[in-house]
Amino acid sequence: MTSLSEKKISYALLVIPALAIYLSVMAFPTVVSIFLSLTDYNGGRMLGNRDVGFVGLANYRWMFTEPTGGFFTALGNNMLIVAMSVFGQIPLGFALAYLLSRKLVKGTGFFQAMIYLPNVISPVIIGILFKNLVVGQNSLRWEIVKLFNPEAQFALPNYPMVPVLFVMLWMYTGFYMIIFLANLQRIDPSVLEAASIDGANERQIFAKIVFPALSGVVVTCAILAISGSLRSFDLIYVMTGGGPAGSTRVLSLFMFQSAFQGSPNYPLANAISTVIVLISFALILVTRGVERIFGGKA
Repeated sequence: MTSLSEKKISYALLVIPALAIYLSVMAFPTVVSIFLSLTDYNGGRMLGNRDVGFVGLANYRWMFTEPTGGFFTALGNNMLIVAMSVFGQIPLGFALAYLLSRKLVKGTGFFQAMIYLPNVISPVIIGILFKNLVVGQNSLRWEIVKLFNPEAQFALPNYPMVPVLFVMLWMYTGFYMIIFLANLQRIDPSVLEAASIDGANERQIFAKIVFPALSGVVVTCAILAISGSLRSFDLIYVMTGGGPAGSTRVLSLFMFQSAFQGSPNYPLANAISTVIVLISFALILVTRGVERIFGGKA
């Protein structure tokens, strides 16, 4: 028989490599980022650099009070993306998965492939595509407008986030559809058949059997949507660059611009990254609270 000490050694050998990778790749950079956000570090050596001073929460105060309100504009755009993801991509993905799994439409394989297709295309490519189609001054949309009205003058859209939100809805709905399709296959078909024989219609089957069985999956998808929405960067950077006048800038783009564009401000960029992590944790806790209230199953 294996002794207790041998079991402990085996567990340690299995855990230590993963723990070391996590500490070096995730935990250590996070701690350094928080530390830098409390300093006035602006390049050069980090250790032994006498020019680096501790400034406390000065970077956070500036971020929340800067005159242009760039942080709150970026935060508002991120919240729009979170709302679109949680209340747009997930319900639509669920509905499409239900339609396909229940064979309520013909050609399920074709529709499944077409809806998921945007997920295998790079967001950079999609950003360039839609920039050339609908956003830019030389876009196909504007060329068509000028074709019918040669005197038309190019004007910025009143709601510049709408095209971005539409593209994200188109891109990522298929991802959640696949997750729901995979979990719908776990429901015993005989249960659905018995419900149909007993006279239940599609609405009753969905409300009484399908949705309760997948409530935990919905919560998991909500967490994925929140974390992904707060990391949105590549598509927006390519499609709009945060413009016009910063109206489509999100927190990750604000962080990038603070660190690498113009006069670098690394402490501010690290402060923004810390706030992104805190907001992500807060929204995930809210999601978990909603799950407990409504009895979701993980």
